Amino acid sequence: MSLNDISYAIIGAAMKVHRALGLGLLESAYEACLAYELRKLGFQVEQQKPVPVVYEEIKLECGFRADLVVNGQVAVELKAKETLHPIDSAQLLSHLRLLHLQLGLLINFHVVDLKDGIHRIVNNYRE
Repeated sequence: MSLNDISYAIIGAAMKVHRALGLGLLESAYEACLAYELRKLGFQVEQQKPVPVVYEEIKLECGFRADLVVNGQVAVELKAKETLHPIDSAQLLSHLRLLHLQLGLLINFHVVDLKDGIHRIVNNYRE
């Protein structure tokens, strides 16, 4: 399955969750429901995956966590806030670099129309 196919399925599942729950809940609620929907579709989903920082020969367990990693290929960072800030995209890009992944989705559930809350972030993307 291509990265585009996986991201398309993630977005579809996120839209289903958003239609059912609406906005106004905590990120953890959206995370649990999205992980459930993706597992129903047959995806392997890691929740709160540790993201270690590796610098030269040292590995730091700093407490960074990716909300979801789908099929070991796509990182998903979930938000439930009024406005996304540049640091939100930077956080996901850092996760992509540290996990050696090419594609991530930043999804903000605190919007009326979820398509306005979805951002695709790439790290040296190659299909």
